[in-house]
Amino acid sequence: MMIMEKTKKFILPETEIPTQWYNVTAEMKNKPQPMINPQTKEPLKAEDLYPLFAEELSRQEMNQTDAWIDIPEEVREKYKIYRPSPLVRATALERALDTPAHIYFKNESVSPVGSHKLNSALPQAYYNKIEGTTNITTETGAGQWGTALSFAAKTFGLELAVYMVKISYEQKPYRRSLMQTWGAQVIPSPSMSTKAGRKILTEHPNYQGSLGTAISEAIELAMQTPKCKYTLGSVLNHVALHQTIIGLEAEKQMAMADEYPDVVIGCFGGGSNFSGISFPFLRHNIAGKTTTRFIAAEPASCPKLTRGEFRYDFGDETGYTPLIPMYTLGHKFAPANIHAGGLRYHGAGSIVSQLLKEKLIEAVSVKQLETFEAGVLFARTEGIVPAPESTHAIAVAVREALKAKEEGKKKVILFNLSGHGLVDMAAYDQYLAGDLTNHEVSDEEIARFLAES
Repeated sequence: MMIMEKTKKFILPETEIPTQWYNVTAEMKNKPQPMINPQTKEPLKAEDLYPLFAEELSRQEMNQTDAWIDIPEEVREKYKIYRPSPLVRATALERALDTPAHIYFKNESVSPVGSHKLNSALPQAYYNKIEGTTNITTETGAGQWGTALSFAAKTFGLELAVYMVKISYEQKPYRRSLMQTWGAQVIPSPSMSTKAGRKILTEHPNYQGSLGTAISEAIELAMQTPKCKYTLGSVLNHVALHQTIIGLEAEKQMAMADEYPDVVIGCFGGGSNFSGISFPFLRHNIAGKTTTRFIAAEPASCPKLTRGEFRYDFGDETGYTPLIPMYTLGHKFAPANIHAGGLRYHGAGSIVSQLLKEKLIEAVSVKQLETFEAGVLFARTEGIVPAPESTHAIAVAVREALKAKEEGKKKVILFNLSGHGLVDMAAYDQYLAGDLTNHEVSDEEIARFLAES
């Protein structure tokens, strides 16, 4: 083990990469409610998902008994390209805030694709490959998931089609270029290539897209293409499972720092990186050993956790997916065109939704200008330009650090830096020029979308 005291960077040796993922549902006292088949109204079984997902991923999705699930050695070998990722104490940020808090961040931006998304893309591509799949489809919001799966698909010899939310396709051309560099086909969504896309464009010709729309298109293509399966980068239980490698490493690294977090923070779109950093620490709360707070930071323009409703809803706009028990704004919800494209999703995963319902975690919303202010402060102190999604977690970490200053108390804060923003500089250009605005959705809009759903 190596500790670089000057920069407060805690780096595990390669041999310390976890050999198992952590499945929090096995230890939850109240399990998430089951997904429902919208045709039969019966709870889904793993085999119901086989036509859409790789069989092993379907089994992981439904597994509520095994707390630990082995990471295939082939996947673990690929993880070694960039894992373990560093845990860093943000001492320069602490000084700038003049806070007694100790602020740590897990740096997932060091992956080849620049974000945490590769943690699930690699196993999803692997399981599809060994089951004989030749083609996979997916959607992507800001492009992090699309780039991650493009690299993973190329790594395991699969063909990939990505439906990229149209506003992000236009705002983030270099994400598109990365996907194409790794061999993926990238289609702006909504498109004319699917029935779902054509219907939406007929009704709303200038619609700039949403993750719900892109999911519908990706599922439709997968179901119509031989030897093709669909993959998803957030929301579902098996995605949260794969991402727990983040928190499992962070737990060991916090021990190296001789500290333990009082607060754990992650930005929130569908739940993948929040789950990844939180669930391994949450298990100690569930066992009654710790009292750590867990905060999901979502955009004020897409506030499903803070202002949504807990109900069964579709995961996509057209209604192709099973019904998922979730906090939702309604699957017809049309989010504002904020730059944090990965957080523009109408619903939350079933595990996080159940945890929030039981008040085992917290949620806060953050306005766009506050997030970019925090992102610029982080860049000027810690030297890393964060992705717009990650700035939500940074903004809440700043809030918590300033509270500690007001209270005169030491507080240990841990957040997940889910990705860098080096291909998101157009967003920073707009912020620095004073051209960005805050977006908030009204109560009337939320009520209307929920009624439509």
